[in-house]
Amino acid sequence: MDFAFDARTEELRARLLAFMDEYVYPAEAVAEEQRARLASPWDTPAVVGELKAEARRQGLWNLFLPDAEYGAGLTNLQYAPLAEITGRSPHLAPPATNCAAPDTGNMEVLAQFGDERQKKQWLEPLLAGEIRSAFAMTEPEVASSDATNITTLIERDGDEYVVTGRKWYISGAMNPDCKIFIVMGKTDPDGADIRRQQSMVLVPRDTPGVTVKRAMQVFGYEDHSHGGHAEVVFDHARVPVSNLIGEEGGGFAIAQARLGPGRIHHCMRLIGMAERAIELMCRRAVSRTAFGKALAQQGVVQNWIADARVTVEQLRLLVLKTAWLMDTVGNRGAHTEIQAIKIATPRAVVGILDRAIQLHGAGGVSQDFPLAELYASARTLMLADGPDEVHQRSLARRELKKYL
Repeated sequence: MDFAFDARTEELRARLLAFMDEYVYPAEAVAEEQRARLASPWDTPAVVGELKAEARRQGLWNLFLPDAEYGAGLTNLQYAPLAEITGRSPHLAPPATNCAAPDTGNMEVLAQFGDERQKKQWLEPLLAGEIRSAFAMTEPEVASSDATNITTLIERDGDEYVVTGRKWYISGAMNPDCKIFIVMGKTDPDGADIRRQQSMVLVPRDTPGVTVKRAMQVFGYEDHSHGGHAEVVFDHARVPVSNLIGEEGGGFAIAQARLGPGRIHHCMRLIGMAERAIELMCRRAVSRTAFGKALAQQGVVQNWIADARVTVEQLRLLVLKTAWLMDTVGNRGAHTEIQAIKIATPRAVVGILDRAIQLHGAGGVSQDFPLAELYASARTLMLADGPDEVHQRSLARRELKKYL
């Protein structure tokens, strides 16, 4: 088995690592300083636009999209180590390279299922980084871990669909550059097949009846860098029937196609977060003294660092295997592995970040280090794209089926 990256991956890794060192890491503090002076906390700091321009100039743009017509044309295996690198600064590097959720998943949906008009109107400006988007699926009134529970209605009225429902934790919706929602709702709520009741429609943000009510906090953070997570109400919002993505009843299948790559992208970036945490742990350990010796000489600290390194190496191999399977046998053939990394990676990275915070003492929970915000992001990913328990249930049933 060959564990080496191919020549194109190595070349992109070298360029991306240099971009991170020269531009992204220095911009982290600049972005925070600029954000404090913005008229609205949801406006984008100027340095982000500068990073995007530089990334595009260097060809580090739309790396996530495997379709060469629209993106970099990389396989999942080629993209995995690049996503890991951007995960080291998850609130700056992904948007800088136009590889930030939820835009990535929305662009994949439009590239795969959108018609030519939809691609022209929405995909092209998203690919160019001119606008942002949001994916409206989760609802506060139902257990959204089961997507068949959603209650938002998409009702046909002549040449229009009428969208009525309430969504929350709609990522990116607070960003003033967010111009389009992909909304999942039910076009056939009484249909016999519960997985054919749902459809997806494009709803422009400025559509009458669309109200972005408030920002939802995540562990006290409003996540400005991602454009926040909003509660959104659709009150009889009308859009043309031509805004349907794919076919009526195809929403559940489109959602599954969208979430498969999204889950692995999150896991790739999580490994980058863990690597950043290990680096910070080591720097802290060799620079601080307690009870007469450096923290690096304390046995418990050495155990934390060693365990973190072993865990990251295990996770990386599993993620790379999953990426390879997605490339060779497709998402369905890699279903077990996709679920395995979705279960294992956030849980393990939360543990590493927890130890890193502990090692930093009070500084670990402060704004002076990125650890608290990284922890909040990693812990949230135990819920995002389906809570861990849903994936455990599905994976266990697949394993047990062999013996029934």
